[in-house]
Amino acid sequence: MRTRVTGIAIRIVVAMCFASPSFAADEASVKKDLFTVITLQGLPCGEVVDVITKGDNDHIASCKDGNRYHIFLNAQGRVVVEKQ
Repeated sequence: MRTRVTGIAIRIVVAMCFASPSFAADEASVKKDLFTVITLQGLPCGEVVDVITKGDNDHIASCKDGNRYHIFLNAQGRVVVEKQ
């Protein structure tokens, strides 16, 4: 029984090791995409350092320079960036 528990624990640790990098890659991709959207709107943002996801296509982005933006899709499907 003890070897069975040890085997399960090892599998869980291995799964966690592989899950974390994929989440980090997704977060980095979201930060890059939001930075691009903010920049294309002509708004200042040195780099997106934090993202709060409120829902599908609804984010709060905090920039390195202190600016915060609410980025979402409106009813017509257009991207809206509002400074907060």
